[in-house]
Amino acid sequence: MALVLVVDDEFLLATMLADILEDEGYEVETASNGQLALAAVRQRKPDLVITDFMMPTMTGLEFAEAVRADEALSDLPIILVSGAQGAIAREHPQLFQAVFDKPYANRNIIEEVERHVKPTPAG
Repeated sequence: MALVLVVDDEFLLATMLADILEDEGYEVETASNGQLALAAVRQRKPDLVITDFMMPTMTGLEFAEAVRADEALSDLPIILVSGAQGAIAREHPQLFQAVFDKPYANRNIIEEVERHVKPTPAG
């Protein structure tokens, strides 16, 4: 089953996105900041990461830079979602497969995830 890591310090938003992705057939883990996410991807490399921008200890931008600098992780697809920093993220297209401004349409996130990794059908 394809694994997606959702990184957001807003617990309810992370949980909501995780629930939506699980309903679509993905295994989902969550992390509450970039530093925890970096540890998580080094422990169990997911198939894709969806990260927020503004978070404590390490921003989504810093997280993505650390992932791209790690040879073992550098090809990991990363989607960024942001309430106010989307423009900054778009200045770094080498870091993110896509950037979505909050609020975003759930269908758009699912379609972008499906472009990079396919869900496992329920059964």
